[in-house]
Amino acid sequence: MEQPHGLRYTQLRTAIHNALPDSNPNTIGGTIWNLEVQVPTQVYKPARGMYIHTKFKEAGLSPTQPGSPTFVVKPKVKEEQFYEAFADWLVKELEECTKAIPVGGNLFKDKWGTPDVVGVREPKKSDIVKLPTEIVTAEVKIDSAGLITAFGQACAYRLFSHKSYIVVPVDSPEDDIGRLDALARIFGIGLILFDAGDPKNPKFEIRVRAAKQEPDMFYVNRSMKLVEDQLFN
Repeated sequence: MEQPHGLRYTQLRTAIHNALPDSNPNTIGGTIWNLEVQVPTQVYKPARGMYIHTKFKEAGLSPTQPGSPTFVVKPKVKEEQFYEAFADWLVKELEECTKAIPVGGNLFKDKWGTPDVVGVREPKKSDIVKLPTEIVTAEVKIDSAGLITAFGQACAYRLFSHKSYIVVPVDSPEDDIGRLDALARIFGIGLILFDAGDPKNPKFEIRVRAAKQEPDMFYVNRSMKLVEDQLFN
């Protein structure tokens, strides 16, 4: 496997079938699905469905950045440039909110953090059955070195929001994305991937949809008071 960034299961099966066109694709699939168990000294899996030769693991290469060290280069764009775009995407594309606004900074003046985006979903006049108001929050990160911190913040926002999302670069290390995916499903946090290098066209893509949960209404009202004019008027 001369692929320092690794191959997904389907890519590996296709490559083998192209090299051995007379072989049965199903037979190939049944043979390679647990390569890391069959030949652990040659293959390892940094995430579900990803296969990488162990020599690249020993070299310390990032699965998603061929030939580069595991540290992340400082982004050239600013995180704040994506807040408004994601707020708009929450409303028009994901339809999780009827209104969403960029916040960020230290507006909440709380050591537990301030969401980068806050949205509200309110019942429409045309709705026959009126659903209760829901609050949606999001934490955006363009530096994949801060993914653990971002996940912790997204969990903290569940205290005052019905749904919480973490928005991370699509080119983050595959191992990190795999772990976030698993954690998001366990804790009910939404996971969104995006192009952190292009504020004009971030290409937001949902990986895990946030699960609704009931927040603490004391903290809901205390937090929403700070954005009442912008979000509810």
